[in-house]
Amino acid sequence: MQERSSVADLAERLRKDLNRYSTGEKLPSSRALVERYRVSPVTVTRALAVLAGEGLVVTRPGAGAFRAQPRSRAPEPGDTSWQELSLSAESAAASGEPIPRTVDASGVLATLAAPPPGVIEFNGGYLHPALQPERALAAALARAGRRPGAWGRPPMEGLAELRAWFARQIGGPGGPVGASEVLITAGGQSALSTALRALAPPGAAVLVESPTYPGMLAVARASGLRPVPVPVDAEGVRTELLAAAFRATGARVFVCQPLFQNPTGAVLVPRRRSEVLRAAREAGAFVVEDDFARGLVHEGAGELSPPLAAEDPDGVVVHVRSLTKVTSPSLRVGALAARGPVLSRLRAIQVVDSFFVPRPLQEAALELVGAPAWPRHLRTVAAELRARREAMASALGRELPELGLGHVPSGGYHLWLRLPEGTQEDAVVTAALRAGVAVAPGSPYFAAEPPAPHLRLSFAGVAGAGEIAEGVRRLRTACGEAMA
Repeated sequence: MQERSSVADLAERLRKDLNRYSTGEKLPSSRALVERYRVSPVTVTRALAVLAGEGLVVTRPGAGAFRAQPRSRAPEPGDTSWQELSLSAESAAASGEPIPRTVDASGVLATLAAPPPGVIEFNGGYLHPALQPERALAAALARAGRRPGAWGRPPMEGLAELRAWFARQIGGPGGPVGASEVLITAGGQSALSTALRALAPPGAAVLVESPTYPGMLAVARASGLRPVPVPVDAEGVRTELLAAAFRATGARVFVCQPLFQNPTGAVLVPRRRSEVLRAAREAGAFVVEDDFARGLVHEGAGELSPPLAAEDPDGVVVHVRSLTKVTSPSLRVGALAARGPVLSRLRAIQVVDSFFVPRPLQEAALELVGAPAWPRHLRTVAAELRARREAMASALGRELPELGLGHVPSGGYHLWLRLPEGTQEDAVVTAALRAGVAVAPGSPYFAAEPPAPHLRLSFAGVAGAGEIAEGVRRLRTACGEAMA
């Protein structure tokens, strides 16, 4: 944070000084700028890169930085109103039903957008930079770049060694999932998109947990699918309602997160695990298992249930796994595991969409998970997430006991809160941002009308317990304003 702030400060000072130089005139050397502004060489390099990106300076290797030619006046905007009609046109599914073409990414943006400076981030979906293995990632990427053939074309399905590693993670050593049944993907979101497009035609119903991950709802709707909600309680999806939903809709796909479900944190209990698989088999349907949180287990959580895919010999489960959540937002490496004819369709759709995941990224992932630092990183994350979870649950109980915290999970990175009846979610979210804390509203997590107002609070993207306590105090102020 301090380095990024220094870069921004220096860029602003250089921006103001540019008027002293004529077009094409050379700016002081990097060494002179370091001495003048008392900053590091890296800060100077990054600040000049910012100005170059704005078109204010031109950098020439070995020669230095020069004031750029002023940009010509921007052309008058054209008339794009014709696009409204084209983009709003609907196509017909095989059933004859119209398929809306709008794409709503608001639920995803609520967790991806960086909050303004000074705002505490309770709405994020990734680890705080202090918890990301940046040194190990840098070392892995450096080693990967030197591997023979690292910049060549990889196998379309992914590197064999990486596929084998994911297979062991999903099914255990010598388990039921083989490397040949794994495809490497560009993260979990890409894997979900590929799976839904492969398994359901446009216009079809797809069963989803309620509430559920907004990114999956956005993918389903963007693919022309109709998400049908199936309620979740403290023991996971309600399987008696799942079986009824299969019968009522004719759906051939159910998407679920059996482990530390987003947003409730629920874990699917053993009895319901078998019932989910049985209901899907009877319906001739697939279960897309989004195992996003297995690397986010908290210290002291005890033994985890294996993935559903490890207990499925018949190819009912299409398993999604990713390294992104437990490492860095930019390590977009994940996997799809499936068996039977569906694997060929998944592979075909992925190839058409993106050809393959860049080989250097796959090589870096292999280097990372094979390094001695990897198990240490997992232990650190487990301990820190537990500490943050306990700090947030304690602060909420102390400052906001009126908010319903029904379940405190032993994995994942968030808590799910029920607001008092009649509370306007949007009012709380807006007031919270004014108070200096960003939170996620609950409504985007529901495929249909929400049964009650909710908030989702993330404790992964904060600096530590002190920031959590301050964020909850700010949220108390916001709730007092919004609920008055």
